[in-house]
Amino acid sequence: MFKNKVCIVTGAAQGIGKAVVERFANQGATAVYALDMNQHALAIAFPPSEVIKTVTINICDRVTIQALIEEIKAVHGRVDVLVNNAGITRDALIDKMTEQDWDMVIDVNLKGVFNLTQAVAPLMMENNSGSIVTMSSVVGTDGNIGQTNYAATKGGVIAMTKSWAKEFARKGAQVRANCVAPGFVETPMTADLPEKVLAMMKDKTPLGRMGTTDDIANGVEFLASDKSSFITGQVLKIDGGLVL
Repeated sequence: MFKNKVCIVTGAAQGIGKAVVERFANQGATAVYALDMNQHALAIAFPPSEVIKTVTINICDRVTIQALIEEIKAVHGRVDVLVNNAGITRDALIDKMTEQDWDMVIDVNLKGVFNLTQAVAPLMMENNSGSIVTMSSVVGTDGNIGQTNYAATKGGVIAMTKSWAKEFARKGAQVRANCVAPGFVETPMTADLPEKVLAMMKDKTPLGRMGTTDDIANGVEFLASDKSSFITGQVLKIDGGLVL
């Protein structure tokens, strides 16, 4: 499905990002650039490979990002898929949320997505082809107590994605932008939660379980592939019916 394609995935060292990288590689991609800040985690996640290229990078560093894209362009001449997956949480009620917690989440979850997309989109436009999939959340569509900063970023990437879908297609380019909005998912971020909290999450979900990283990777795979070639500017909720 991804034969001859060059893909970039951020937040790639664990959880959803790792599952997406493995999916693209297994589906025949020419190269999958796995980006993450954690060099040690990347090394553990991915053994040396001709297909999976691990890159330790801070997505808030615009200069380094631009240099990486220029390098990929020099080697491959194209980027076919960008998955903006990297994200963090710094939860607190509004009266206890610090400016530092606000700024950090905004920088990584919102500006980081902007940085990667701004660097990659011109190359996709030049090649008249590409798919950008950005990880949002049901928190971005419906909000959540104690997550003002996170909700703002996840709602913001939806708004940016809809804007990009219109902008990229303005002159007929076949460059698409979509979002995936997961619900409660089993990842390293949720693994340490108390059992009663996990049980509550499952009880709130009509399908009675938490999602898996493969559940989310399925949606990303679809939106990144040519099977969704007539889909752009959309938000795909993968939440087991949590938000209806």
